[in-house]
Amino acid sequence: MKEALQCVQEMNCPQLLFVFVRNGLESTLERSAIAREHMGLLLHQLLKSGILPTPQYYKGLQEILEVAEDMAIDIPHIFLYLAELITPMLQEGGIPMGELFREIAKPLIPLGKAGLLLVHILTLLCKGMSHKKAGTMWREADLRWTELLPEDVDVNKFVTENNVEFTLGDESEKSGPKEMSATELTKQLDRLIQGRADNQKIFDWVEANLDEQQTSSSVFVRVLMTCVCQSAIVCENPYKVDGEQIKLRAKLLQRYLKDEQKELQALYALQALMVQMEQPANLLRMFFDTLYDEDVIKEEAFYQWESGKDPAEQQGKGVALKSVTAFFTWLREAEEESDNS
Repeated sequence: MKEALQCVQEMNCPQLLFVFVRNGLESTLERSAIAREHMGLLLHQLLKSGILPTPQYYKGLQEILEVAEDMAIDIPHIFLYLAELITPMLQEGGIPMGELFREIAKPLIPLGKAGLLLVHILTLLCKGMSHKKAGTMWREADLRWTELLPEDVDVNKFVTENNVEFTLGDESEKSGPKEMSATELTKQLDRLIQGRADNQKIFDWVEANLDEQQTSSSVFVRVLMTCVCQSAIVCENPYKVDGEQIKLRAKLLQRYLKDEQKELQALYALQALMVQMEQPANLLRMFFDTLYDEDVIKEEAFYQWESGKDPAEQQGKGVALKSVTAFFTWLREAEEESDNS
């Protein structure tokens, strides 16, 4: 990438870069999806670094779009391929969605093909972000399907058939995502956490697949806590806690453990995990230390767990309490010290 940027810069002909854009797009149109993505990323980087002026990008792209319908005879999937080349431009530092969509739609609206290309771009965009986020981008750009589709097209039918309801705003979100079982939730979160997905990717997945009621439920909190804690267990003899994993996921846990009750549910989930693992020596104490240090669980929730008498949460409680006696002694002493000072 670095070398390619340098080569284009050394051409030193900003007024003719539309030729480079046109040839770049043309030469990768019928190659692999990877080649098209790479070409799209190169154009994005050129624009972002100021080497490629936006009007030159539009001019080169326009020349292809104007003949796209004729090219479709030999390249039936041309609008998907163009979408793969254009979508990287919507990344940070590229072109705002409203400006880009209106510009590329211009030559295609009279042909009735603008909607097709934009649907492909939106679908590709949603592979890297949540539908909600893509929908927000669309609404912030103040885009309307009525200005992009031929007058005789039924917008609602078009949107539903092409699975882009998220562009219609809150109306289409009212039905909300389907309720997900604890087993399915565990499977999906485990896949993301064990697969080392970053927190943003997990936030996006949660946002796209669960509604607020589900993310506020104790089932979700417990599943999330269990998955995160399991990923932080180092299976040596004796077991250890990988503090870096908890540190890495602290923001993830903090976002959903919004109050004392949620933190308490998270501690019950950890207690259940210890029972499942047959109470390994010192493991719960290590978790308590790390969760406290990373500000995931606060004093109040620890004390509430310690004195909790909920009959449903008593399995393994006695053994668990004994294993963290030193933690609570330390916690009380630390509190007394801060009160005295």
